[in-house]
Amino acid sequence: MGWDLSGQVEAVTRELGLAPGAPTVAFLIADLSGRALVRLAHVPLDGTGEGRRHGDDVATVIPFDGGLAEQALRAQTVQVVAQPDRWTVLAPVTDRGEAIGLLEMILPDEPGPGVLREIARTAHVLAFVVIANRRYTDLFEWGQRTTPFTLSGEIQRRLLPGSFTCEGSAFTLSGWLEPAASIGGDTFDYSVARDVLHFSVTDAMGHGVASALTATLGVGSLRNSRRRAAGCCRRTSRRRAAYAEATPLTVSGQRPRVVLITTGASRLHVTQHSGAVTHGPRRNCAMRVTLTMSLPRQPSSVTRARQVLTTLLSLTDCAEDSRGHLAVLITEACANAVMHATVDSSVDIAILIEDDVCLIEVGNRGSTPNGAGLTADLPDPLTVGGRGLPLIAALADTAAFVPGPPDEVLLRITKHLSDVRPAPVR
Repeated sequence: MGWDLSGQVEAVTRELGLAPGAPTVAFLIADLSGRALVRLAHVPLDGTGEGRRHGDDVATVIPFDGGLAEQALRAQTVQVVAQPDRWTVLAPVTDRGEAIGLLEMILPDEPGPGVLREIARTAHVLAFVVIANRRYTDLFEWGQRTTPFTLSGEIQRRLLPGSFTCEGSAFTLSGWLEPAASIGGDTFDYSVARDVLHFSVTDAMGHGVASALTATLGVGSLRNSRRRAAGCCRRTSRRRAAYAEATPLTVSGQRPRVVLITTGASRLHVTQHSGAVTHGPRRNCAMRVTLTMSLPRQPSSVTRARQVLTTLLSLTDCAEDSRGHLAVLITEACANAVMHATVDSSVDIAILIEDDVCLIEVGNRGSTPNGAGLTADLPDPLTVGGRGLPLIAALADTAAFVPGPPDEVLLRITKHLSDVRPAPVR
């Protein structure tokens, strides 16, 4: 079949069409803009093919018009088009959510449910063929590019992850940049570990070649540190060192490390901006992190909440003592919610980190505990039970139950990240 992607795909689609008796089978590539499909065809130079040429290959753009082809790609579902003397089946060619294109089959008879399931499976197989072979040729990339790339756009294209979408059991990640053909310096990257999603966004000021090279330095440093098993703070310091060794540059970025929660729902938003990266003392960065989680009323949710907060704090310059205190605070607050919530209640957690303050809210349905516990003295160390609320009051800067609707409980806690407030003498 040769080394060219066109020959590989043609051979595979030809075989795929034999089983359902399809006289015509074609592979339509998704354009990089996400607004069109591209039909690749092998037409000799003396042929009559219309469209962009790459040697003997011709690319014909099919713009989206809201029809079934667009629906098949966007919704990633098989679509069937009835025509006077034939049936056209459009099956999405995808892998882990990445929309690679469509498999188009023209059948003489109406396909039944079994045939459609088989076509959907073969389209998925075709995705592996394309992914495996596009590394060795520019043909697939050329077909996707309906707009010529600038040099900065080409550099930035190489910085992007190999797949722009990744679906997992605990998360779905998808990203893209526009205008992809000319922009430079903006990029994102990710990597999935066993139970952690590493994700970064880099924005080097400007959009030219210099910005693209700056982003190359930053992304390269982050990837290198990540692959050497460095933590978030270590990756950041190494990236800053790489910038400082090169030239004074301006860059902003977000680098969340997300613990994957297999039960419940969560939403994370990280915003950070740093000024010019130069030699000399480190400048403070304005950071805002917000996260909400809804976890089941189970003891394991206490551990999950503590792990998530620990991960978020790794993005900051939080003092070690404050980090330990916050781990105790969220543990006791969530344990209190699990203990007193109604059977069908969830444990709703909101975390806000802004500048040097961390705010934690833990809510549940149930009866509000006696607020006097937040003002009581710490019990004797050997006392069993009744230590949660006094311990929260001792370690937090502020702690209070917030008034709300009946049968809804909300405990709000604040804590400074840098200066550790001494626990009051009881």
